[in-house]
Amino acid sequence: MADKSIYLASRSPRRRELLRQIGIAFEVILLREAPRYPADFDETPKAGETPDDYVLRIAREKALAAVGTMCARRLAVRPVLAADTTVVCDDAILGKPADAADAARMLGLLGGRMHRVLTAVAVAGGGDVEVRVAESRVWFRALAADEIRRYVATGEPVDKAGAYAVQGIGMFMIEKVFGSHTNVIGLPVCEVVSALKRLGAIRFLE
Repeated sequence: MADKSIYLASRSPRRRELLRQIGIAFEVILLREAPRYPADFDETPKAGETPDDYVLRIAREKALAAVGTMCARRLAVRPVLAADTTVVCDDAILGKPADAADAARMLGLLGGRMHRVLTAVAVAGGGDVEVRVAESRVWFRALAADEIRRYVATGEPVDKAGAYAVQGIGMFMIEKVFGSHTNVIGLPVCEVVSALKRLGAIRFLE
């Protein structure tokens, strides 16, 4: 299994659990002390930026910001893993909903059709940054208005890209997934391991 620890620049409990499941040792490095504090950089999509370019840029900026935090706090120097996930419907980026009404709006768009889930991973180490993106296609069944309302009321959509969790209650909406299942959860394990190995950050299963 992995014999070197890395920093994970993410608050996501889902990403942490996936790393634990495959035996990658890590410590969490937070870019800000609490979620209510301002973000370290603007995550607003740029004019003309494609969803693919957007997630790649954000993941890279998160990784570099975490490296800056590591240096500023004089922490042990280790590779940094960052990721960014977004849901794409009709080429529109659906990030985390602003509130319950926004979550209901997003789910209304996704019901009864296919959408894309993109997760970019970035690994910074040794002066280099390895960045790659995974794509999965997810089909939702048709959703009744009361189903959307009841699901939003559970609170699960609040901090999820696209306002749903494939590994949670939201699985009731999903008919099929083409591509990486862990990507839809928020961390494409295959891409993560490949990026970490390429930079020599881990010796996985050796």
